[in-house]
Amino acid sequence: MALGRRDDDRQGQFWVSTDEIVPGPGHPFYRALNALLRERGFDRHVEGLCEKFYSTLGRPGVPPGVYFRMLLIGYYEGIDSERGIDWRCQDSLTLREFLGYALTQATPDHSTLCTIRQRIDLETHQEVFAWVLSVVAEAGLLKGKTLGIDATMLEANAAMRSIVRRDTGEGYQEFLTGLAVASGIATPTREDLSKIDKTRKNKASNDDWTHPQDPDAKIAKMKDGRTHLAHKAEHAVDMDSGAIVAVTLQPANRSDFESIVETVVESIEVVLDVREHDVEVQTPEEVVTDKGYHSNDTCVDLLEMGIRTYMSEPNRGRRRWTDKQNDQGKSDAQAAVYANRRRIRGERGKRLLRRRGERVERSFAHEYETGAMRRTHLRGHPNILKRLLIHTAGFNLGLLLRHKFGVGKPRPLQDGLTAATAAFFALFDAFFGLLRVLWHFVAPWEPPSEPWPPIPAPIIPLTRPDNSRWKKLHY
Repeated sequence: MALGRRDDDRQGQFWVSTDEIVPGPGHPFYRALNALLRERGFDRHVEGLCEKFYSTLGRPGVPPGVYFRMLLIGYYEGIDSERGIDWRCQDSLTLREFLGYALTQATPDHSTLCTIRQRIDLETHQEVFAWVLSVVAEAGLLKGKTLGIDATMLEANAAMRSIVRRDTGEGYQEFLTGLAVASGIATPTREDLSKIDKTRKNKASNDDWTHPQDPDAKIAKMKDGRTHLAHKAEHAVDMDSGAIVAVTLQPANRSDFESIVETVVESIEVVLDVREHDVEVQTPEEVVTDKGYHSNDTCVDLLEMGIRTYMSEPNRGRRRWTDKQNDQGKSDAQAAVYANRRRIRGERGKRLLRRRGERVERSFAHEYETGAMRRTHLRGHPNILKRLLIHTAGFNLGLLLRHKFGVGKPRPLQDGLTAATAAFFALFDAFFGLLRVLWHFVAPWEPPSEPWPPIPAPIIPLTRPDNSRWKKLHY
């Protein structure tokens, strides 16, 4: 075969017929996902939901089904920004086929995604999320009785150096310069400002500082110890299947015991929306959380809502109950806390607390680590929550696809093919190894010409050696 050379000065063809274009192989995961959405009537459903946001006149816009599919691509491909989703869809033949665009058609631009997101309200995104959850429930992957709740921090699309004072509107550097001048330094240097900032108390308080472009972002400490402007995402996960029942976006400075009631109420509303699709799902009756959610008011509020709690209780020592007592001689807070303590000490309570970490933390890993939503590229809680809801819908669809086909994301499918190929060759090698062993027994045996050498007896020391390294390894 002769060497082929690339022609840099090749002239493009004026006309190419469609039957001459070589089709791409496609991706089996996206074909299975598209078949699932078509079978359930996803496009007709979302078009009916979004019809009120469009006019009857003018040029047809981007179909709502394409918009929601592009947000699902952001989850499955691990793309954090809408610009990245736009570029990936333009470049990939597989994703063009998933969106329903031919080679002669341009996929939606990132500015188009932004316009559609602003046009379609948050309630419609929540209805799409509930529809996906109803499809998951029809497959028997949603019980709804027991929920595991936990929260994680998302880095905001805002810088700490851009924060301003709430009262005067001064920037951070201007505020430090004013403090330095007031302390007697006429022309403070950067080193002087650093010394003043280092010894100052409550220098990053949300009561004093805010971001002018993103007031929803709050100053908080991330899990790695850094201080950032952030948001708090809270998940309510079905403890039986791992499906996410509800996701809420909270201010980063709001404590866990203050935000759990809102998440529980949102979970109940989502379950009621799922029931409207003629799917039987249990109303949440139990909540499993870590010790960050434990408080007297939380236990009392959830008990009044008819929710049994399995909250890990922090070690507060011996407690004194001074609240008003009921007929049984206990206050409402004391009765709720003691009932929770009794449940978490049982075998079922311990089992649920162990399973909570597995279920909830797995959803965080899929959505925010491999799903690339740990840092947000949008501002304002409504905008971020719209993207987060469809992101979560992609996670629930992945559970359904994993239940049907064994794979819940496109990338693990490639790893699965590699593992299957490696398993085939390992089986092939084991088969020939078995043949070699059988041939050893079937072949004619000849006695050795010389006697077998004697096997030496093992040498066992009678005393322990004084070597400290030997003691460390063997004792």
